[in-house]
Amino acid sequence: QVQLVESGGGLVQAGGSLTLSCAASGRTLTIYAMGWFRQAPGKEREIVAAISRSGNNRYIADSVKGRFTISRDNAKNTVYLQMNSLKPEDTAVYYCAARATIADVYYTSGYDYWGQGTQVTVSS
Repeated sequence: QVQLVESGGGLVQAGGSLTLSCAASGRTLTIYAMGWFRQAPGKEREIVAAISRSGNNRYIADSVKGRFTISRDNAKNTVYLQMNSLKPEDTAVYYCAARATIADVYYTSGYDYWGQGTQVTVSS
């Protein structure tokens, strides 16, 4: 079983940048596809980005395409979400998630393990 801890959230002005980190412990991250999700108040949780085990295959949601980048450093057991040109509508709790898999593909659902989340607030 893997434990996930997000960090890097905070308050930022519109147009600013933040980098979220998701540190994994308990198991090597190399056996997991990873994803970043977010949930705004009153809204359902949505996928933001996903990455395959090797990092060679990536998915970015249309709502953040061109602004957010997902990456991973398996040697450091860490996944990142670089967020640029932030907008007030990006305000949400951001969660990272892991899904054990043999294939080197990304997933937009079906995750097994979740972090506790980190708050991102973008002021206008």
